[in-house]
Amino acid sequence: MGNALESPVECHSGYEYAERPLALHWQGERLEVSAILDQWRIPGGKCFRVQTADQRVFELFYGELYDEWRINPI
Repeated sequence: MGNALESPVECHSGYEYAERPLALHWQGERLEVSAILDQWRIPGGKCFRVQTADQRVFELFYGELYDEWRINPI
């Protein structure tokens, strides 16, 4: 059983939280991000389209209000 406090996305945080995703946890696997294909802001959050080391593509959404990540495979 996983740690309930563990975030599904590991990210680099400098000046602000979630500046750049480094890895994501998907279906029991830890997938390293090899490339950020796109990134944009939406009201209340940040979005990233990333490619993992095994060539899969995901969209990551970080909701600032609830401090919550959502992961969608493409």
